[in-house]
Amino acid sequence: MPERDNTMSDDKTRETFQPGSCSIEPDATDCMLAPEESSENVSVGRWLFETLAVVVLALLLATGIKTYVMQPFLIPSGSMEPTLQISDRVLADKLSFRLRQPEQGDVVVFLSPDSGSTDYIKRVIAVGGQTVDIRNGAIYVDGKRLSEPYTHGQVNTPGTVELPITIPDGYVWLMGDNRSHSEDSRWFGAQPVSRMVGRAMNIYWPLSHIAGL
Repeated sequence: MPERDNTMSDDKTRETFQPGSCSIEPDATDCMLAPEESSENVSVGRWLFETLAVVVLALLLATGIKTYVMQPFLIPSGSMEPTLQISDRVLADKLSFRLRQPEQGDVVVFLSPDSGSTDYIKRVIAVGGQTVDIRNGAIYVDGKRLSEPYTHGQVNTPGTVELPITIPDGYVWLMGDNRSHSEDSRWFGAQPVSRMVGRAMNIYWPLSHIAGL
């Protein structure tokens, strides 16, 4: 009888697996989660982390800009009319006075003399070393009449501060453009430069009032 060819024997216990099958290594990590589910979880987590990072960065930048660079202010009164109207919004540059001293003609935001918490806005009329006086309804600085087109010819009246006065170094004399309706250095005296918050640069709202200062 012909001998049986053992090489042709069928092994019913043998299974054939495709490369990478989890049945080869059932304890492998890749077999515990479906590839699609793992990838989706990673994507959502990464998106949440990146979104949170962007929000935090934006808040830090906004706070830093407001504290050290530029800040918006709302005009609450008519003391600077007609230059600034009630409810105008202005941007104040907070870097200027870190680099230089206030100059005559600057429109500045400063802390109120009384509480130190309210922000006022006035124009610098004189700086340290200069002498201010009011004569015949006009402002004189160092004996010369000051040209003030921004007051539109309003008459200047003295306040409670005795004039003439020489401004100490490190101080400025401040007045509102609306001279008949402005409580300013004529009443509260010269103010220290250290109380200056920033230099008002321009009106940005309402759109019809946009202008530089």
